[in-house]
Amino acid sequence: MEVKVFDNDVEKALKILKNKLSKSGLFKELKLRRAYEKPSVKKKRKTIEARRRLAKTLRRKVS
Repeated sequence: MEVKVFDNDVEKALKILKNKLSKSGLFKELKLRRAYEKPSVKKKRKTIEARRRLAKTLRRKVS
């Protein structure tokens, strides 16, 4: 991942980098890997995420 800095505006570049990283799901992944997750909890979380994704796609198709 690459972010270019223009006119020594590092703050803006950091903001853009953070935005890109959060959209890619890196922060979410790091948060999940910080502690052990039981297999049953992981399975439940994955099914909930799948339902959310499905509902989102269905909402987009209806609109």
